[in-house]
Amino acid sequence: MHEAWNLVVVERRPAVVDLFAGAGGLSLGFTAAGFEVLCAADNTPAAVETYNANLGPHATVLDLAGEVTLPDCDVIAGGPPCQSFSSAGRRRDDDHRGTLVRRFAEMIVRHRPRAFVFENVEGFLTAGGGSRVLELLEPIIEAGYRVHLRKINAANYGVPQHRKRVLAIGGLGWEPTFPAPTHSAFGAPGARRVASHLPLTPTLGEALEGLGRPSERPPGDPPDHFARPLRDLDRVRAEAMKQGQTMRDLPEELWHESYRRRAFRRVMDGTPTERRGGAPAGLRRLRVDAPSKAITSGARSEFLHPTEHRLLTLRECARIQTFPDSFRFVGTASERALLIGNAVPPRLARAVADSLLADLQEARSDNNAGALLSFVPTLADAMSPALARTTELVARRFAAPSETGEALRLWA
Repeated sequence: MHEAWNLVVVERRPAVVDLFAGAGGLSLGFTAAGFEVLCAADNTPAAVETYNANLGPHATVLDLAGEVTLPDCDVIAGGPPCQSFSSAGRRRDDDHRGTLVRRFAEMIVRHRPRAFVFENVEGFLTAGGGSRVLELLEPIIEAGYRVHLRKINAANYGVPQHRKRVLAIGGLGWEPTFPAPTHSAFGAPGARRVASHLPLTPTLGEALEGLGRPSERPPGDPPDHFARPLRDLDRVRAEAMKQGQTMRDLPEELWHESYRRRAFRRVMDGTPTERRGGAPAGLRRLRVDAPSKAITSGARSEFLHPTEHRLLTLRECARIQTFPDSFRFVGTASERALLIGNAVPPRLARAVADSLLADLQEARSDNNAGALLSFVPTLADAMSPALARTTELVARRFAAPSETGEALRLWA
């Protein structure tokens, strides 16, 4: 008599490579969705040490501007350093880091994963007069990828902050689904145009719920939950500022000198429009009943707690970025602030990864030609002249009707 055998089929988890990984927000979301991270790369030791301390020894210090060979994978994910493009400060279109967009595209073309994910700051759309967008899209589409590129607000994916980002997703010969929003949001231009029927995204108060008062000295409990008391004029400013107010709402005698210089820079020094950065806000008190403003590396020196007369702690910034309290950031205070501010929120990464995982399980390449399937450059009712120029550039280059006769979707 033959013994019966039960055959167990073990499905391979789809594999992802995370480039420009930073602290590992993308990897954290993709791992939670069921992907296996084969390797991650960044060029800063603090990022690599932080990544490996939390996600396992996948990350390495790597100069992605040089020749790099990656392991075979289903997905290449990541985005170049955001400092070259960020609208939060002055940017230089001749910054050498901008060329990393082309390097990212070249690595996709060379390794030909089944899909890719690209994430960057909204200023990416207008950097170099729109040339950065073409640097990304032209080689990838020529190689056969079918791509969505859209501006999104992370608040529409359950992240408790208005964090506008550019997200591109492509499939090699097949058409990916752009991740559907999971939440509605309010308090930012265009926010109510998206998914208004869905539950509201968590507020800042909900994001910080359960954190006790911070200690006055490091390390804090949980780690990085500490804030030194405000003193002298800084304390006076905080006491005078109500929720939702910024430095411009204070009497001029309470303005920071650096804020005063920025406030008058437009009319005093002739700074070119493209180098002005965002409108100055200086110190800002956040609202407890709304999503936070976007967390950046400067949040710990610019954002006041909504109900306490102190600045946010780094742990509170990490909470708003949707990192768990168990996630440990490594490096100096400035390095940790940069890692937190530059990170892809893990909750946003999880939404992207869930959508892509479902696609990969069903996708079959029909050797369709590469194409730009949709391009949504703004969530607001209007666009800046710089963004209008980029949109016109993209339309001229990619707006030919597809094989099905459907024209490129330029507006959501």
